[in-house]
Order: sequence, then structure tokens, then C-alpha cells
Amino acid sequence: MTDAGRPIGFIPFAPEYRASGVLLHVSSLPSPYGIGDLGPAAFVTVDRLQAAGQSWWRALPLGPTGYGNSPYQCLSSFAGNGLLISPDCLIDEGLLRAGDCDEWRSFPKNAVDYNAVIAFKYKLIERAWSSFSAMRRSGLRLDYDQFCLDQAHWLDDYALFRALKARHGGAYYLDWPAEFVRREPAALA
Repeated sequence: MTDAGRPIGFIPFAPEYRASGVLLHVSSLPSPYGIGDLGPAAFVTVDRLQAAGQSWWRALPLGPTGYGNSPYQCLSSFAGNGLLISPDCLIDEGLLRAGDCDEWRSFPKNAVDYNAVIAFKYKLIERAWSSFSAMRRSGLRLDYDQFCLDQAHWLDDYALFRALKARHGGAYYLDWPAEFVRREPAALA
């Protein structure tokens, strides 16, 4: 409590504090790729919200989803959701060709078919990774290396977790063999 008897963080009602916005998860944005992403549609949405006088966009968590693909079931507090990577941005970076995205024509327009989108996006991400891995020294490579260095405090453990989760068919980690849960070096090797 403050000296005035109001809770800490209390903002008194005043016209200069009025604001409005929307609650919209990125996955709900329009996209030809089966799920909204952090590409052109997100930028258009921000511009439209600003033009409409909106002050806030509450986007919900953007982490990699677990069970049920719920944004509230994130597998990491730090990592981003690969399904929200924009194929258009990967094309712009030279990591994909437009023809790599031709499968998008089969996605429903008004709902997310997560099984189809996951298979499609992961295939695109693998292609983009292959292109990236073949690159010589570039600004993108330098940015990647710096990111890995700066984020090693969580990234290495998360990469290990995702590799083990894939190895065990997506099972909950407490259902993995105990030697993996305990991170025994022999089992991890």
C-alpha cells in the first residue's frame, strides 16, 4: 500500500490514462499457410490497430505449445513457437523459394488444422535450416551465432529437452526412462 492508502501500481482514473486494444493470438491472423504468423499479416494488423486508434495488442503467449496446442501450455518461457515463423520472411531472407510453400493451398480458411500445419511448417523449417547451414559467412549467420552465445543459459538445455522429447515420441518427460530424466551422461551420449 502507498501512503495514500491505494495499492501499489494503482492508476487513478483520468482521461489521459484511457486506452483500448484487442486480444488476439498471432495464430488467428489471416494467412495462406494454415496458421497466422509473425510475418506480413502481423505488420498489417499493427498498422490497422494504430490507424483505428487502438493502443494495445494483447497477443497471448508465443512460446512453443505442448499438449492441445494451447498458448497456455508452453514448453518454454524463452523459446518461440516455430509454427509462428513466417514462410514469407524465410523467402525474403533467401532461406526458402516461393515454390517451397505450394502446399498451403490445402489448408482450411477458418480453422487451424494443427496436424497438417505442424507437418508443413516443420518441413519448411528443415528446408530453411538446410539453406542456412549451406551459407557462408553472412549477417544472418553472425546474428545466429551471437544469439546462440547470448542465449546459451537456456538454449542448450531446451534443445536437449526437445531432442529427448522427440526421441520419446512426444511423451511427458516424467514418462521417459529415468536415466534420461536424471540426465545421466551415458544415456545422453
